[in-house]
Amino acid sequence: MQLGLIGLGKMGGNMRERLRRAGIDVVGYDRNPKVSDAKSLADMVKKLQAPRIVWVMVPAGAPTRDTIEKLSKLLSKGDLVIDGGNSKYTDDFENEKLLKAKGIGYLDCGVSGGIWGLENGYGLMVGGSAANVKRAMPIFDALRPEGPRDEGFVHAGKVGAGHYTKMVHNGIEYGLMAAYAEGYELLEAKDIVTDVPGAFKAWTRGTVVRSWLLDLLVDALEKNPELEDVSGYTVDSGEGRWTVEEAINLSVPMPVISASLFARFASRQKESPTMQAVAALRGGFGGHDVMTVKEGEQLRAEGAPRHEKSVQAKAAKKEKPTKSAAKAAAKGRKAASAGPSSGTGSTSAAGRGRSRATRAGATSGTGSTGAQASKRGTAKRGTAKRAAKKA
Repeated sequence: MQLGLIGLGKMGGNMRERLRRAGIDVVGYDRNPKVSDAKSLADMVKKLQAPRIVWVMVPAGAPTRDTIEKLSKLLSKGDLVIDGGNSKYTDDFENEKLLKAKGIGYLDCGVSGGIWGLENGYGLMVGGSAANVKRAMPIFDALRPEGPRDEGFVHAGKVGAGHYTKMVHNGIEYGLMAAYAEGYELLEAKDIVTDVPGAFKAWTRGTVVRSWLLDLLVDALEKNPELEDVSGYTVDSGEGRWTVEEAINLSVPMPVISASLFARFASRQKESPTMQAVAALRGGFGGHDVMTVKEGEQLRAEGAPRHEKSVQAKAAKKEKPTKSAAKAAAKGRKAASAGPSSGTGSTSAAGRGRSRATRAGATSGTGSTGAQASKRGTAKRGTAKRAAKKA
């Protein structure tokens, strides 16, 4: 059996190798001549015997649409095109319409497995007609994991169903990764836990949270226990957004996946306008100090108590409660006179003139106390734990 495969990157290149191991004659095309088996799309088509099957494995969006449009002019009636990229399911409707007008079949296939698929196989989710799925089944069987077909392959439904199912799969992936990551941060923050990588590794057998994603996190932590020099800046490839959009359109509650997507947005902000506004509001209604950006950065670098109660306790030692209502009101007016800033500047001179003891009080909402509190023994996350390990 022959297959034309367009796109020989990390996924496509490994897929070509797995297919060849299974006896499929693959003619691959890529813009990189070093890995391509054909000089052009037209050359690839010429090398295939009719009726042809061509698998498109290029980036979603314009690259995929442009490739399929070109194929519509090169292929013949009776040929079949499979889009195996991460296209949005709505693109499948247009692709099928374009090809159907010329008698060319179309399937959409969500593919999961990443760079490990060469050895482990790929999870496949397919949309399209039963006849086209049956025709391409030898290819699907070669790509999926060994074992029962229904444990690595599904004919999910009509055209678009394959990519829709893969979209939801990736949305779930967002939530799972965020849950493991939050657990990692909490374990790192607690001083009595001295072996965080070991805790995750212990979960890989016999527990209800074991998974391949957990295995990957264990591998990462064994290589770099504190994830030093790993930026928290996290991109999203699109499927998470599409999943949340669909949830809104269909009125499906999706708090976990939505939160995991929004967390990625937050990871890209040096300063959060949302929290700047919160800091300014707290300064307005409670007279709390509003730190400058520089002050906030310094406190993050030094590390500081995260919990409001511990911060308030320090402030309480320096400040006696006001007994009379008149004095309390006067005190509130004085605090309010400090006025909130935009979130990027300090409060007024009156606010700036407060004692360091007051600065150790409630914070602006960043979860940090002032510099004096930091110097009294707070430490950057994980520093004490690392020191304990070395000792």
